[in-house]
Amino acid sequence: MNNDVVSAGAVGADEGNLRTLTHVMYALHTVSWFTAGILSVVAMILNYVKRDSLPNDFYRSHFRWQSRSFWFTLMWLAVTSPLWLLFVFPGAAAWFVVGLWYLYRFIRGWWAFVENRPMPV
Repeated sequence: MNNDVVSAGAVGADEGNLRTLTHVMYALHTVSWFTAGILSVVAMILNYVKRDSLPNDFYRSHFRWQSRSFWFTLMWLAVTSPLWLLFVFPGAAAWFVVGLWYLYRFIRGWWAFVENRPMPV
């Protein structure tokens, strides 16, 4: 009986740590808009390191949401980068829109995480 209590406490502590880590990852992604994406790379490293040890679909949905948001943002930045060759304004405008989309994705995901809602797959 005592072992059950200890293992249940360990599971609760592990989930608490994972919850904190997920908050930190959302925060890193959200603030990375102001650091030219450097903090997002840190968050993605954490995402891939922890991905195999996620306990349930709720966390998997949020880690997948973060990962897809990151990679789609990189794709859109690459697709719109030729606009910089035309003039500064089209490239800057496109990257600003991609940045706003990026912020929207992470704020939406973080909000859902706070409300204990999984992200759509």
